[in-house]
Amino acid sequence: MTETETQAVKTAFFKYHVEAGARMVEFAGFMMPVQYQGIIAEHLAVRENVGLFDLSHMGEFEVTGGDGLAFLQHVTTNNVAALKVGQIQYSCMTKADGGIVDDLLVYRLADRYLLVVNAANITRDFAWLESHLDGDVKLVDRSGQVSLLAIQGPNAEKLLSELTTYNLADMAFYTSAIAEIAGCEVLFSRTGYTGEDGFELYIPPQHSDTLWKAITEVGKRYDLQLIGLGARDSLRLEMKMALYGNDIDESTNPIEAGLGWIVDLDTDFVGRDVVAQTKAEKPKRRLVCLEVQGRAFPRHGYDLLVDGQPVGKVTSGTFSPSLQKPIALGYVPRRYAKAGSELEVAIRNKRFAAHVVKPPFYKDGSHR
Repeated sequence: MTETETQAVKTAFFKYHVEAGARMVEFAGFMMPVQYQGIIAEHLAVRENVGLFDLSHMGEFEVTGGDGLAFLQHVTTNNVAALKVGQIQYSCMTKADGGIVDDLLVYRLADRYLLVVNAANITRDFAWLESHLDGDVKLVDRSGQVSLLAIQGPNAEKLLSELTTYNLADMAFYTSAIAEIAGCEVLFSRTGYTGEDGFELYIPPQHSDTLWKAITEVGKRYDLQLIGLGARDSLRLEMKMALYGNDIDESTNPIEAGLGWIVDLDTDFVGRDVVAQTKAEKPKRRLVCLEVQGRAFPRHGYDLLVDGQPVGKVTSGTFSPSLQKPIALGYVPRRYAKAGSELEVAIRNKRFAAHVVKPPFYKDGSHR
């Protein structure tokens, strides 16, 4: 391993990844599995059956205090006040100029709020949130005290139901609960980044081994597969789920990124006026889904062309294992953003025809 890799954080499940033959890489300061048996096989296992992801690199912040709600209303774009205990919302944080600081999940729990942020942004996000603290608010970084496993796929509920007496059948999408799983009390939720049904388990370190062993043992009856970062990326891309650093960043506005549905302009969040103006005037560019023809592999940074002239760039791209065709996301001027618009992708001095399609690319996911 390189010096950077030896300094990277190993999750509580590192030894299990190595034992399973995973190809480990440094990602956002963590040693993470990029693949086990292969990205395509792992991708299809989640689409057709069930897979297990180690997401312990994600960040978790707790917010408490009498002014906690007002604080979150100011630093996130969605309406946190609309959440009931146990509900979760997808949201983002924006700078004063409307650029996206990060996208995140906001959990409303009985005695606190939980923010789940991207691994690469943990330190920066925490500092940004700290800079906006006001009143009776306590912000605590719990990232190093939480292991996170995700069970995703059409058979996720069947598998997890063998490990808990909690009524999973009645658990709505984007909600959380605290219950015993394999004899360990944990916070868990029903969300996901794949388009499939699934659950996320926020695990105290002392229970990490117990839960890994319990899930993988029961998983043998369901042909549970271990899933790396590679398949996680292709699964989310098929659903047009934005990846921070590729599809969204501080230079992008949530409206142009197609995230207007997580923006509540009735709240006074940082950057609200700029975002409102962008919505009113309509953005000059939009993030679109592109299906590409031919034996192409579109990648981040490749040019998007109209009549031979560059009009934008690919932000994410791959060969879709589910659809068996190349797909990509990219920003293009608004006049080219309608479904059916014809463009080209420049790949290694060749041009491949592409056309805009309505999101998501994959429309048969099992999430509800």
